[in-house]
Amino acid sequence: MAAGLPVSKILAEMPENEPFGKPRPTKPPRLREGATVGLIAPASPVSDEKYQKAVDNLTRLGFVIREGKSLRARNGHLAGTDAARLADLHWAFSDPEIEAVWCVRGGYGCTRLLPGVDFGLIRRSPKPFIGYSDVTALHLAIGQKAGLVTFHGPVGASDYTDFTLHHFRRVLMQPSPRHEIALPGEADTLPGDEYRPEIITAGRAEGRLTGGNLSLLAALAGTPFCPSFRGKIVFIEEVGEQPYRVDRMLTQMLQATDLASAAGLALGVFADCQPKREEFSLTLSATLRDRLGGLGVPTAYGLPFGHISNQATLPYGTLAELDTEKGRLVLVETGVKDKE
Repeated sequence: MAAGLPVSKILAEMPENEPFGKPRPTKPPRLREGATVGLIAPASPVSDEKYQKAVDNLTRLGFVIREGKSLRARNGHLAGTDAARLADLHWAFSDPEIEAVWCVRGGYGCTRLLPGVDFGLIRRSPKPFIGYSDVTALHLAIGQKAGLVTFHGPVGASDYTDFTLHHFRRVLMQPSPRHEIALPGEADTLPGDEYRPEIITAGRAEGRLTGGNLSLLAALAGTPFCPSFRGKIVFIEEVGEQPYRVDRMLTQMLQATDLASAAGLALGVFADCQPKREEFSLTLSATLRDRLGGLGVPTAYGLPFGHISNQATLPYGTLAELDTEKGRLVLVETGVKDKE
């Protein structure tokens, strides 16, 4: 490998299907206005209120909705049986009329589906797959086993603010390279320490995007669905976990994966992750610095993604550039392609 050559240039000059000996991720077609989308619930059940919110959201955006059979099902803490939720996932990818697969919510249950997923089907029928939180498990598994670019973005029942819609459209509908996601300024920052941006380690890095919700990243450690983080830009977010639990999960990842070999760490908002009893806890900031500050890779906290209203959309598997001193994450390439 030529010394001093940027990663993007090295990759651009390699054969299209063999960067570092592995196929490049497959990009799904661009999501068009008026597209038919399959709405599924691969994890927890959806309430009547959240269901209606999702339908209203996607209809308002001009999409035609096709509902999975188990979208409204309930099996305790799951949206129907594993078999039913898996059948909906396979239906949405196999139906030629459906142009994108959208998760109505997260919760819990996606990891249970992974051994039964037909990754060959997904590889043969590339479509935008959208969601976050527990959906992290499916994103990582699909990336590992099917090689498809998927999208860490709003679920159907999210809040579709102007900010969220702007970034969603720029990534999936009107894509352009070098789309920028910036750390929020003082005027954009909500009150509370977890919303305060922070540079943990200054520097610049480039690599392919992977990551997601910390709980799911830790849960997949040691499984065949856990990706390698070596040389990648790893984005991480969390919600509702006290600092000692964040510490535990990061420690597990540092001991069970190659997270320490990441090119850079782009941390989103860890919502509601401050200590409940401050006298017995490090702050969230101190915890992140303690676990990640010594890795020597560019690391920034507070990027706009996670369990928050204003969230950017991140395409897994695509090249990105993290510049913590300038406070920005740049999507170097697009995550979708125009239909041939």
